[in-house]
Amino acid sequence: MNIRNFSIIAHIDHGKSTLADRLLEICHTVPPDKMKPQLLDSLALERERGITIKLAPVRLKYNLDGVEYVLNLIDTPGHVDFSYEVSRALAAVEGAILLVDATQGIQAQTLAHGLAALEQNLTLIPVINKIDLPNADIESTKKQLIETFGFTAEEILLVSGKTGQGIERLLQAIIEHIPAPKSAGVNTNPPQGWAEEDKFRALIFGSFFDNFKGVVAEVRIVEGQTPKTQAPIIFLGTKASGHILETGFFAPQLTPNNGLKAGEIGYIATGIKEPDLVRVGDTIATDFFQDPLPGYKQVKPMVFVGLFPIDADEYFELKEALAKFRLTDPAFSYTPEQSRALGAGFRCGFLGLLHAEVVQERLLKEFNVDLLATAPSVEYLLDGKPVISPSDLPQGTNIKNLEEPWVSLRIFVPQTYIGSVMELVQDRRGKFLNMQHFGIQVELLYEMPLSEMVTNFYDKLKSVSSGFASLDWEFLDFREVDAVRVDILVSGEKVDAFSTIVFRPKAESFGRRMVEKLKEVLPRQNFTIAIQAAIGGTIIARETVSPFRKDVTAKLYGGDRTRKDKLLEKQKKGKKKMKMVGRVEIPQEAFLSVLKS
Repeated sequence: MNIRNFSIIAHIDHGKSTLADRLLEICHTVPPDKMKPQLLDSLALERERGITIKLAPVRLKYNLDGVEYVLNLIDTPGHVDFSYEVSRALAAVEGAILLVDATQGIQAQTLAHGLAALEQNLTLIPVINKIDLPNADIESTKKQLIETFGFTAEEILLVSGKTGQGIERLLQAIIEHIPAPKSAGVNTNPPQGWAEEDKFRALIFGSFFDNFKGVVAEVRIVEGQTPKTQAPIIFLGTKASGHILETGFFAPQLTPNNGLKAGEIGYIATGIKEPDLVRVGDTIATDFFQDPLPGYKQVKPMVFVGLFPIDADEYFELKEALAKFRLTDPAFSYTPEQSRALGAGFRCGFLGLLHAEVVQERLLKEFNVDLLATAPSVEYLLDGKPVISPSDLPQGTNIKNLEEPWVSLRIFVPQTYIGSVMELVQDRRGKFLNMQHFGIQVELLYEMPLSEMVTNFYDKLKSVSSGFASLDWEFLDFREVDAVRVDILVSGEKVDAFSTIVFRPKAESFGRRMVEKLKEVLPRQNFTIAIQAAIGGTIIARETVSPFRKDVTAKLYGGDRTRKDKLLEKQKKGKKKMKMVGRVEIPQEAFLSVLKS
């Protein structure tokens, strides 16, 4: 079979998208006048930030020794928050290009993605990129690859995604070393009269919504070939049924064809209008008796953020947008939530802070939904039951059997910055495990509470290491913690959107920071506003927003002092009355400003 399916895996900024551009160019997949940098990064946000967020499949054709080969490439993201995209891409291919930047060497995601590919028994092709740069350290990078993954020096290819140097040799290696796809095997217990050519199974590794075609499933055909157009299909996981409206492949735009056969990667337009019925990891088949494919393990969200529409009338538009968005990003999850301060919204789960930030930006740009987001929190366990929202935790300081999630950290950093990085992690309650040297790079292994990582840890890590540190993490377990719920009260009323679960020794400083920030952003009223941070009934920090003062004595032109006192006393009573009746409305700008900080 002249088909090769492969992915490109690497750490962020190691040149995956640029290498994909050169492969597209050399295989003449895209006309020269349509070629542009990072062509497979189709989202506006990807181009704006210069990072890959979504996996992107594309079909290439390459002629070697007079034989034409079909190469199905899936480009993948490099950031730790999008590792689920990588795992889905790896399950749909037989091999992977392990790309390493010659100027930076092996980094956290190089190791994480490389090991994930080996676990799935994929064929790895080690490639050193950016060899054209003057500061490229090819020998040191080669040595790291040999020591870490056990490659031989002859296996390692040298390329430049920018200039195209070594790309032809890489294409040859893909064809020679990555095995052709194999069928998944025969179905068990076929019904009477069922012919061998009727068998068909496809794995869904991605999907998106089209207003005319319904849900479009990105698939790897594992067995048989797609039935004819308008033929019925079923989804073994959700038990839903649909019809094939169109099949085709990615070039990289959707290109219809007459059907897909075993081993190919392409798309199937299902005509289904309900996004929840087509799930990533599900199996498309023609009969319910067929065995479902293994699919993917369900990803567990680690960071939770409440998303609320700024205009309450847009609640249903937001709900519809989230359902459609989840098709393009199955690592994202959401459940309805009610807040006294913000009204009806959704408690959303993400894989990390960058993931949360990117989703909010995509919802705004792709679905035109204006959102207000609460502070990020993590899932706690209280007596073994999950506590996702801070308002679900009881008040007070005597909370027993509360557990928080811990993660294992793998930090790659140049030796110069070891001290400052260690100081930062220890300040965040990190526990040192091990240190390993990779040339001038050092790998530090730590255990740390996830709650400490979601409060700008990544930004601080980049800051103390001058941008050189790289980070990979994975969930470990839940461990007991002495934490409390810090509530923020404005004029005696609790604002549930600002409630946060905090490690007890850090609660007071956290409360003080919050009330100071609120004092800066809350608009002044005609009466005094008390801003307080409280644990249960105990106030731990307070700031006061002073009122506007009207000069009621300005109209007096003389006379006894008692006339002045009488007017001031009257004003005092009026302010007291106003304070009792008037509620402090917190403007959206104040929410945004505090929650961002």
